[in-house]
Amino acid sequence: MRISRTRTRTATGLVISALALGTLPAWAAPSESAASAASAASAAPARAVAAARPAPADAVRQIPLQGAVNVRDVGGYRTYDGEQVRDGRVFRADALGKLTDADLVTLGRLGLKKVIDFRVPAEVSYDGADRLPGGLVPVSRPITDNGLFTQLLTVIGSRDPVKQEEMLGNGRAAAFMRDVYRTFVTDATNRAQFAATLRDIADSRSPLLYHCTSGKDRTGWTTYLLLRLVGVPDRTAVGDYLASNTYRAAYDARLRESLKQGGLMQNPDLIIPLQEVRTDYLDTALGEATQRYGGFQGYLTKGLGLDARTILKLRERLVD
Repeated sequence: MRISRTRTRTATGLVISALALGTLPAWAAPSESAASAASAASAAPARAVAAARPAPADAVRQIPLQGAVNVRDVGGYRTYDGEQVRDGRVFRADALGKLTDADLVTLGRLGLKKVIDFRVPAEVSYDGADRLPGGLVPVSRPITDNGLFTQLLTVIGSRDPVKQEEMLGNGRAAAFMRDVYRTFVTDATNRAQFAATLRDIADSRSPLLYHCTSGKDRTGWTTYLLLRLVGVPDRTAVGDYLASNTYRAAYDARLRESLKQGGLMQNPDLIIPLQEVRTDYLDTALGEATQRYGGFQGYLTKGLGLDARTILKLRERLVD
């Protein structure tokens, strides 16, 4: 008897949901790819992240804009079962307050119906509110950066190389970033904001965009969760996360040079760990999830409160 494509996709979605939640229905015998998914999901976070490599360049869909450098379509990636994340459904971005009129035209063509802003009030006050196509009002859903933005402004504004070295040197900047990533798991408000965003994506029938200031940490973690939830391999999801370094490299280098030329920092390379994403940071969040919730699956179910129905809806909405 022929099984319809809809029934087949539903069954596949249930398997993906079960894998993400750490349980497999009794009727579902895992295929080789599904077994690989389960193995990857249960592997030690440090080992999984350390083995990751960036995704192929053509798999990352950048939206070129003049006023933002890290705007991307989350679609285009292959799942474990060989299907593909749909283009034009979910977008990730950095701050949108400096978009040009031409950028607004480009953004308008995406058909966005919801924009979610993860920035805390201090970031919005400094960088400005989102500049969006007519009719769009951003949803403020602040996720704490653990004081990163304020600390960065304070240390740069001091113009004191000794103080800057004391605050950022000898691995302290990277350690601070690891602390930021821990809050993605430990902070109840952060967990609620991530979960609400994933549910919005599952429930929305229109294109949606979420962003923070640099589009790399809070936005990167959200995208990593989303891609893993719909069945994209860990290696690919990490590749998307790391791509922020490529898209932000020129902008961040210019910022460091301007800090030096303006006399604000003698050694602006001190802020590189704050500007970059690193597998070490992602590994910290995954390790915290293991410590507190028993693993990635526990973080999804207990930490974020996601159920199989939500994950199946994500899969149905995003995967061809």
